[in-house]
Amino acid sequence: MAKILAVNSGSSSLKYQLLELPEGKVLASGYVERIGLVNPFDTLKFNGQKNKIELDIKNHTEAAKKVMENLISYGILKSFDEVDGVGHRVVQGGKYFDDSAIVDDDVLAKVEELCVLAPLHNPAALEGYKAFHDALPNVGHVMVFDTSYHRSVSEVNKIFPIPYEMTEKYSIARYGAHGTSHKFIANELERITGKKGKFIVCHLGSGASVSAIKDGKCVNTSMGLTPLGGIMMGTRTGDMDPSVVLEIMDKEGLSVAETRTLLNKKSGLLGISGFSDARDVEKGILEGNAKCKLAYEMYASRVASYIGSYFVELGGCDAIAFTAGLGERAPMMRKLIMERIGEALNIKLDEEGNKVFGDEGRISTADSKIGVYVVPTNEELAIAKDVCRLLHLGK
Repeated sequence: MAKILAVNSGSSSLKYQLLELPEGKVLASGYVERIGLVNPFDTLKFNGQKNKIELDIKNHTEAAKKVMENLISYGILKSFDEVDGVGHRVVQGGKYFDDSAIVDDDVLAKVEELCVLAPLHNPAALEGYKAFHDALPNVGHVMVFDTSYHRSVSEVNKIFPIPYEMTEKYSIARYGAHGTSHKFIANELERITGKKGKFIVCHLGSGASVSAIKDGKCVNTSMGLTPLGGIMMGTRTGDMDPSVVLEIMDKEGLSVAETRTLLNKKSGLLGISGFSDARDVEKGILEGNAKCKLAYEMYASRVASYIGSYFVELGGCDAIAFTAGLGERAPMMRKLIMERIGEALNIKLDEEGNKVFGDEGRISTADSKIGVYVVPTNEELAIAKDVCRLLHLGK
């Protein structure tokens, strides 16, 4: 038995789960929001209870300390010594990591070097690691990289058509993201279908990506050098004609930094509809907002295009999965996507099955050629399992 703390640090947030392995039992989970902003708080869940705890914190170091104090004060832990290991989600592992890694000085230096490729995520992960290492200095810490699962992508799909010397000089390649989730869902589809097959996984949320998986390995994924690439997202453009970027920079007189902000934080659903949250977009659609309808249809169309492309690349498909916040909890979006792939892939939507919300379920009819499923992701459990594997715990 081992108690593992799985940590996911964002720029102003800190999501965590305390799990007991190998059973995978969640002892507690929480989400510290608004770190460094006005009125930060921790939503702590355990034993069927949900507690919103007001905090007075300025940074991730203070947030980590309060998380550990709360686990003690609410009786979830008797002492810090009960924690056997800590896992940290890191978005960008670049060319260095094809697996999770026990943290040492070399790992830290490489993660810091890669901050340029994930400026919103890697710095937060480093700050979260340092904070929890200060709180728990006597246990092993492991970094779990979103990009490592995509290292199996071939050079044909990984390399961009720019001068090859630039690819080599700057390590420019398709690194992808959400790999921890894609790997977890691929394993779940193996359980559901009873085989290592040809799977298409759609991780749809504020950040979103699609992956093609064959025999347990990723063969292609939609995100590129950074999480900006791929399908349209909550505030990100996804793929588009590069000349659009050049034209906007020229006409608006934007710097590289300003353009990066525009493409990452002011585009996607937000840019088209004025709303980045899919729930607000759906509300707008029901109220007759034409731009909300346009934004949702654009999003669905781009997801459908990737599914179709990966179906061809895989030479068929055994199962398609929708996961993450939007994939698990937006029947309207799933229906729009299914309408766009249904005729070509001989898939029919099960209207009743598509009502599933946050749970596992099949949403394609029994006579469909391909099974389509909603499969909840659990990145924290995947992180905890990697901690146990590398630190040889929980056996």
